[in-house]
Amino acid sequence: MRLLRNNSLTIILLLLFAGSIIGQWLTGWHVATEDAARHGASAMSLGAYTRSPEFLSSVFENWESEFLQMSAYVVLTAMLVQRGSSESKDPDGPPRDAHLAAQAMKPGAPAILRKGRLARALYSRSLGIALFVLFLLSFVMHWTQSAHAAADEAREHGEAALSTIAYLGDPQLWFESFQNWQSEFLSTAVLVLLSIILRQRESPESKAVAAPHSHTGD
Repeated sequence: MRLLRNNSLTIILLLLFAGSIIGQWLTGWHVATEDAARHGASAMSLGAYTRSPEFLSSVFENWESEFLQMSAYVVLTAMLVQRGSSESKDPDGPPRDAHLAAQAMKPGAPAILRKGRLARALYSRSLGIALFVLFLLSFVMHWTQSAHAAADEAREHGEAALSTIAYLGDPQLWFESFQNWQSEFLSTAVLVLLSIILRQRESPESKAVAAPHSHTGD
């Protein structure tokens, strides 16, 4: 079917996402159940675990780092270059998106480009903005759910729980974030560098197999 062929990349990625998050959900519930048994506490039901701060914090902790990586990557590749990388624009090439007011008249150009200078300015940065907003939303969810999980643990040990605002300065929150951020930035840098000399046949994320190492861009 043409619909499946034309959208196969998104469909497969979403199926992989669904399988992965279901795996995280079920295995996380088993871990929580085993932990409760070791402490002589009653185990949570699967439904209760789904709504628990422990599960939600772990989900948004990972989403946060992914959206940070992608937003930073989109913005940085607009400003910086790596000669020879398929992930970089060509430093010697002409600007691709100059004279947007004129380009807006081309057949098939998004209609919003004809709505004025402000609309063009916002739309021409909309991908980076959207990804950064998703990062901020994920970070807020990670922060608040992690704060609730830490408060529950503190109460179990008879300790005073930090408020959600106070938890924003807790090292645990930033340890959880930084351990994911560093891996995302490292993997992106590795991709940028490896694409200079390595190839993946027919992938738009790679240069053509026969392209010179010095060739920059796709």
